[in-house]
Amino acid sequence: MRNEFCRSLVASAAREDFVFLTGDLGFGALEPLRDRMGRRFINAGVAEQNMVSVAAGLARSGLRPWVYSIGPFMYARPFEQIRNDVAMHDLPVRLVGNGGGYGYGVMGGTHHALEDYGVLLTLPNMTAFVPAFRADVSPVVQRLFELPHPAYLRLGLGEEPEDYALPAYAPWRKLTNGAGATVLAVGPLVGPILAAAARLEASVRPRMWVVCELPILELPTAFVQDVRESNRLLVIEEHVAQGGAGAMIAEAILRVGLAPRRFHHAHALGYPSGRYGSQRFHRKECALDPDSVINRLLSWEEA
Repeated sequence: MRNEFCRSLVASAAREDFVFLTGDLGFGALEPLRDRMGRRFINAGVAEQNMVSVAAGLARSGLRPWVYSIGPFMYARPFEQIRNDVAMHDLPVRLVGNGGGYGYGVMGGTHHALEDYGVLLTLPNMTAFVPAFRADVSPVVQRLFELPHPAYLRLGLGEEPEDYALPAYAPWRKLTNGAGATVLAVGPLVGPILAAAARLEASVRPRMWVVCELPILELPTAFVQDVRESNRLLVIEEHVAQGGAGAMIAEAILRVGLAPRRFHHAHALGYPSGRYGSQRFHRKECALDPDSVINRLLSWEEA
């Protein structure tokens, strides 16, 4: 998704209010943007706190700054500056964290973004965007340029299934029809699971949804109808339970009077084995991989 992100920003580089700051990262990907932006592309160095405060000052002067780093360096290290300088003043700063969830794999816990949108959504005026597919990045970027509030963009690895016609970008999308349980996934985690679910027979195939914008404040009518009809809901996200979409959904469905017979929140569990590995390894340890998800859904059908 990072390359698609760069291409989308290059297409908007002529905007006079657009400024891009990076924390000495993005080598091998952001050079086209650097070359197009000239002096409006700023390498702030390994100084994320200062970078965010500078971006707040630029936003205060009427510009639309974007700041970029690896996920945890974007939300954890400069959290005080995001809180005090950006969110409290409702400034249109775009925080971009690359490698969401376990995206940086063997580089370990210091590079994993498992609490990112949960942490940032505790702040006023903040919205989080988690594109699910590469094709989502461009419309999200355009949406972010127009949003007059602070926002966080979590980039990951696009894993679209082959030969699948993706619906156009929307905050909520239904991806499969079937008579099985209702599944809600957050962001690019959905790709491999979608590919596995699409191969199931219609009688057990889940009604799969993906959400790409948080917090969850209102539920689509069609999603509520699916939960009501299936009476089973599985929420999947590469994020810890606390502050995640699972808790948001649980509250939201209770507000509309839904209490499905089966509910499970599959989420990041940290490091159950105490070992680091690839993103696929960590997803499997946390039962976020396609086989684990499909097996849970089929066990519900047998119960």
